[in-house]
Amino acid sequence: MSDLTTNQTVDLLQTMIRNACVNDGTPESGQEVRNADVLQTFLEGTGLDLQRYEPTPGRTSLVARIEGSDPTAPSLCLMGHTDVVPVNPDGWDRDPFGGELVDNEIWGRGAVDMLNLTAGQAVAFRTLANQGFKPRGDLIFFAVADEESGSAHGARWMADHHYADIKADYVLTENGGLHSGPDTAPAISVNVAEKGVAWRRLTVRGTPGHGSMPYRTDNALVKAAAVIQRLAEYQPAARFHELWRARVEAMGLPDQAKQQLLDEDQVDEFLANLPSAATASHLHACTHATFSPNVGHAAGKTNVIPDQVSIEVDIRTLPGDLSVADHLSEALGDLADHVETEVLINDASSASRIDTPLWDSLERAITKPFPSARLNPQFSVGFTDARVYREHGAVVYGAGLLSPTIDAGEFGRRFHGHNERIDLESLRLTTQMYLDVCQDLLG
Repeated sequence: MSDLTTNQTVDLLQTMIRNACVNDGTPESGQEVRNADVLQTFLEGTGLDLQRYEPTPGRTSLVARIEGSDPTAPSLCLMGHTDVVPVNPDGWDRDPFGGELVDNEIWGRGAVDMLNLTAGQAVAFRTLANQGFKPRGDLIFFAVADEESGSAHGARWMADHHYADIKADYVLTENGGLHSGPDTAPAISVNVAEKGVAWRRLTVRGTPGHGSMPYRTDNALVKAAAVIQRLAEYQPAARFHELWRARVEAMGLPDQAKQQLLDEDQVDEFLANLPSAATASHLHACTHATFSPNVGHAAGKTNVIPDQVSIEVDIRTLPGDLSVADHLSEALGDLADHVETEVLINDASSASRIDTPLWDSLERAITKPFPSARLNPQFSVGFTDARVYREHGAVVYGAGLLSPTIDAGEFGRRFHGHNERIDLESLRLTTQMYLDVCQDLLG
């Protein structure tokens, strides 16, 4: 791949970071129209038809298509989201929306989640269009809004109202691309499944009163604090999914550590004693349902005892696990009867098979720069828009290609964390991988 193509990916990523399409979950946030405008301008020179969709003001998604020559051939969609999560600038060493290039790394919110991949997809798509690429099946580029808050203004809305415009047999989206195991025979991750997402709003009620007389009162905030504490202390049993053994095998661990990680009765003790909190947190999420109370709401003032407090909880579930209601009942105990539960998102765990032409094309593309590598199918602990496509029968993989110098644990902390950044070599490898897969699968 030429330096010009890599520079295009870098420039596009920097611009998208600077657009600060921050999605805080409210309908008016995100304003992905800014990144949609940039991508439309970037792609307009190809002469291709570009379609824009805006279910909510400012929440714009963009679809571009290179028509296939054979209507019976499989189609491929490159799907990247254009929104990013909120940020606390005080925790950063650099401007989170500066898009600075420092020591061969691009810094900024969205640099790894997932504007780097979206930029690489757009550059690969435009490169192929400018080369006059004639695919057998349709090649689609889908720059989608609102991935970070559940897809209601993005992929979910598109699937409900315009699915024919984004329909594809195969889809590539976030994330993947991390190297593990020995350098001589690395395993490179491809996300083929993900946990279910079950966000809940828990409301606790009490009785209002004067803050100067708290004795024997029914304070909703005090009860909410107890609810939060029980959720934080809840330890559901470990549960291994079908990809867990392969994941452990790819880590290249000593036999004793491997044995503990593959034993549902020993894994918790092993994780508790791991020196790296980041690694332990990730492996715990791979093997347990998780409950994270992250947002609280209470109206009132300092001298009024509150009568209502709401807690928003990010719950992630594993295939075949207990129901969310059963988990909450077990976690909260006698407090469960004092909590009203509202469903915010309730999407099941999803997975795609790997005995497919897309998997074979990925393997050929990734082994070009890394001949001794093998693909390592992964179960993602996060959720993506992949689940929306899987509900319609599409095969979806989260696939990028990162530099082998990246440490997986450290890289994982950049997602929704401080000092998010991506190196230029990873941008080059990922963009080239998209080019190779498109040509191999559809050429």
